[in-house]
Amino acid sequence: MIIGITGTDGAGKGTVVDYLVTHHGFGHYSSRDFIMEEINRLNLPTDRNQLRLTANDLREQFGNDVIVRKAFEKATTEQKDAVVIESIRAMAEVEYLKLHGGILLAVDADPVVRYARVQGRRSETDKVTYDEFLAHEALENNDPNPHGMQKAKVMAAADYIIKNSADKKTLAREVEKFIQSLAQ
Repeated sequence: MIIGITGTDGAGKGTVVDYLVTHHGFGHYSSRDFIMEEINRLNLPTDRNQLRLTANDLREQFGNDVIVRKAFEKATTEQKDAVVIESIRAMAEVEYLKLHGGILLAVDADPVVRYARVQGRRSETDKVTYDEFLAHEALENNDPNPHGMQKAKVMAAADYIIKNSADKKTLAREVEKFIQSLAQ
């Protein structure tokens, strides 16, 4: 089973991944980790804008599905049966995922809640004001670059959506509902 996860920043994608790994034995493959490896290799700044630009460059050089393709190849090499790929950001990634039997799960939450979560984790790419957070999101929802993120379209293509504006216990129940829906 292959699950791709998409969603807005701070919605809880990582928490869903942690739950799937811990409670259901999924192998985890992170798009962000793949992109950060490239950023570090090139000795580039580790801010949010650079993350987006590097992902765009990778898609331009190697195809718009490269990030998911590489995660899928790694999972196949490691012979994982249950795989979660975090974060699907472009329609070519969705197409690749679904072509290979994957299911796309979207996670979303209220922007104010998401911003508070982002500020709580304070990674290098999260050090932004609320207005900057919203501006990044607007660009990432429909980047005019043909190799850029299209989060709005990707989320619209999801097979299942979890709204996560509550606590982790509620999110865990929603993830279980999702898992149950796959069994049907």
